[in-house]
Amino acid sequence: MVSPSAFLRTLIVAALAAVLAFAPAQAQQVVTITTTTVTWTYDDAGDDDGAEYIDEDAALLGDEALTEDADFAATRRYAPAATLATLGHAKASFGPFSVIDSATVRMAGDVTSATPRQFAAMLAAFPGLKRLEMTDCPGSLDEEANLILARAIRRAGMETVVPAGGSIRSGAVELWLAGVTRRAAPDAEFGVHSWADEYGREANDYPANDPVHAEYLGYYREMGLNDAKAREFYALTNSTPFDNVRYLTRDDMARFVTLN
Repeated sequence: MVSPSAFLRTLIVAALAAVLAFAPAQAQQVVTITTTTVTWTYDDAGDDDGAEYIDEDAALLGDEALTEDADFAATRRYAPAATLATLGHAKASFGPFSVIDSATVRMAGDVTSATPRQFAAMLAAFPGLKRLEMTDCPGSLDEEANLILARAIRRAGMETVVPAGGSIRSGAVELWLAGVTRRAAPDAEFGVHSWADEYGREANDYPANDPVHAEYLGYYREMGLNDAKAREFYALTNSTPFDNVRYLTRDDMARFVTLN
């Protein structure tokens, strides 16, 4: 004997089967969503002094934090998270440098202890280079190497350029100052802040007459700033703490140096 509840369940199942049998086909449509993930990779030349020849446009994805263990005193760098600099079609790459044509090289990335050697290798391979375009330069992981590179740029008689959309920060501003001529697009971005030593002390923690300040003041004078402008620019950079950044415009920089 079938119980009333079992009989009721049987009727319900039969009714549902009948509805589904006569339902229109489109009511049973299944939608499939496909997700495609694109991964960008960049094969950096690293500490290799040789050139890496490439056949495609190179894209450099900026990191969100320092990727190497550098001494605090040797670091003068500021980079927002997830910056993206497109270097364009390059003939060869030497660390952060990408040779675009016989006269032009683009720079995107940090200065490390290897960068001066990479710069020298690049000039040996392409002696006609005269224009350095700085597209996205966070600064230096090795301050001594940064000043060596800056003086090498000046000796090579290079023009330094921050193109439209370009951003240079921290120690990279010293590199731009090294150009025998300097150019910058109206929207060029210059980020400055104080240096700090291995003990966490910043420039303003030292007395004004401390010899620690002489290296920077001497460098600015070497790059053509008179003594008053050198001191004014140095004070401006040190007015912003090491772990922050102050952005200056092309017109701000024109107060201190001649732009062409």
